Amino acid sequence: MKRFAKITLLSVLLLGLAKAEVVDCRVIVGEITECNPYTKRLLKAKEINYGVNRKKLIVDRVLPLPEKQHIKVISIAEMIERYVKVEESLRFKGTEDKAYFKTLKHKKKLPEETTSVQEENRTVAQISDMNKTKKVPIPVPSVVVEKSIYKVQKGDTLSNIALMFNMKIKDIMEQNGLQKKDQLRIGQKLTLPISEKKRNAIITASYRVEKGDTLLGIAKKFDLDPKELAKFNNIKTTSQIKTDTVLRLPLPYKIAEMKAKKKAQALAKAKKASKSKLIRGFGKRRLRVTATAYTSHRGQTDSTPFLAAWNNRLRPGMKIIAVSRDLLTKYGMRNGTKVRIGGLPGIYRVRDKMNKRYKKRIDIYMGTDRRKALRWGRRSVIIYW
Repeated sequence: MKRFAKITLLSVLLLGLAKAEVVDCRVIVGEITECNPYTKRLLKAKEINYGVNRKKLIVDRVLPLPEKQHIKVISIAEMIERYVKVEESLRFKGTEDKAYFKTLKHKKKLPEETTSVQEENRTVAQISDMNKTKKVPIPVPSVVVEKSIYKVQKGDTLSNIALMFNMKIKDIMEQNGLQKKDQLRIGQKLTLPISEKKRNAIITASYRVEKGDTLLGIAKKFDLDPKELAKFNNIKTTSQIKTDTVLRLPLPYKIAEMKAKKKAQALAKAKKASKSKLIRGFGKRRLRVTATAYTSHRGQTDSTPFLAAWNNRLRPGMKIIAVSRDLLTKYGMRNGTKVRIGGLPGIYRVRDKMNKRYKKRIDIYMGTDRRKALRWGRRSVIIYW
């Protein structure tokens, strides 16, 4: 009875304590819903705060240097001696009469000292045999230089020929034994260090494409720029060239000839234009007529051959013409009119008239020069007045 009363009293005390504060989890009754997991022994541990007033740990330490790796360089002879194993070739396998194999066979039986002596003797014998061997000269293949002949043409000089074949004057003179004072003769044969095919291509400034030729190869053969070669033939650098196609070569001498010809044509054209401009600038009228040349002077009569007109006042050197009557009546010419004649220099004056039956005709006085009159003859020209 007393024991039961103690248990009941303890329970009541625990309930009262439970209402007042949280009970330790080791002593739990049915009505307790919360407990304290930390016992009195762990209360101080519960109050520990980590990281408060903690100082940073700094450790100064010098790291050790890495050790150097030692690498040993092995020569080729050492590699062969260590790793290469020399065996008897299958081709000579079983040939016991070979001196080398006999030496090897005998070497196995002899001690090391005897073997080394034999090797030294064999080496000395080989060296002596090599010294006795005759030195045979190795024939050097001779370089074949192709040559061709060039015949000197009219107007050729050493400088022109050197420019044509892209050579030096000194080389041509040495090749043909010429001196500076020597003069070239027409038909003289000169030896050139080039092939006949290349010589013909250079003279004609053209090349017939052969099988396997390329634009780059042809340009290299004649020391030309591939782009200039393609442009000169109006083709692209990437285009394929057909066999037997004839290409024009822009060689230096050919370019110089073309420039000179073009310059001469331009000068002739400019001269002709200036002359035509000078004639056309004279007068306000122009007319195409038939002009006949004649000569007459003192002592001639109407029966004189080649006499087209007669005038006692004619003198050699005078520039006068006789015109048909329609030029006087229809086209406004009169005696003394100044006229320019196409193809003849100077100004002519109208000093005579022709028969009525002629239309658009003039006679030009050529003085006493009968040959000049015959050379002119009769032709159609334009006159300006």
